[in-house]
Amino acid sequence: MEQIGSSKDPVDESLVRHMILNTLRANIRKFKEEYGKNIVIACDGRKYWRRDVFPYYKASRKKSRETSGHDWASIFETLSNVREELKEFSPYKVIHIESAEADDIIGTLTKSVSSNEKVLILSSDKDFIQLHNANVSQYSPSMKKWIKSPNPQLQLAELIVTGDRDDGVPNILSGDNFIAEGIRQKPITKKFLSEFNPMTASGELERNWQRNRMLIDLSFIPENLKTEIINTYETTSTASKQKFMNYMISKRMKNLLEVIDEF
Repeated sequence: MEQIGSSKDPVDESLVRHMILNTLRANIRKFKEEYGKNIVIACDGRKYWRRDVFPYYKASRKKSRETSGHDWASIFETLSNVREELKEFSPYKVIHIESAEADDIIGTLTKSVSSNEKVLILSSDKDFIQLHNANVSQYSPSMKKWIKSPNPQLQLAELIVTGDRDDGVPNILSGDNFIAEGIRQKPITKKFLSEFNPMTASGELERNWQRNRMLIDLSFIPENLKTEIINTYETTSTASKQKFMNYMISKRMKNLLEVIDEF
């Protein structure tokens, strides 16, 4: 997305396809020995549930796109096309549900399987630290380093207090619309962070804590959506290696065909 969004040239679908597949290949080659080859590609839906409960959720991203000068309709269409190709032709499970974000899919499936097997989350997103345990690790391909925390639940509590600017979630001292409308937030001091206790919070503070908790804590994913994610995962089929190879041939991906055994 960084490379696509940094250029105002027309989107080259062949290049995007190659970038996505080559990224998959590199990470599978790096981690398959320890974590196996059961790969899940978690995709964002376009009508995620958090916007229904909090209208300002990621609102600033839409504004940024509108003023960026990029052809986002073409970018999203290209990514959607490649996603659908991977669903049909790849040996990986591609999970895409309109009302779910990739976070919901990763959170639900990680909690579902991590009691019995090791899980690797490939993302730089700090929201996933709350999922860390003895069987769950996280690696950031963009930063080329492991994401770790000595106390994942404390990290989650601090994230709920401070909010998530990228997602339009204000800190608990600020109103719902502060980030979306560019209003300066009330700062969270180290003293406040160390002394705040959600069990004794009241009034607006308690209300904002609950607001942020619903948006950030992955245990608040609606139960019906969790069920849909697990059912989709269990019923999603994958393509054979031969079908995947034929797909690469049809798309003239000569360089990747030469290293198809690394997928």
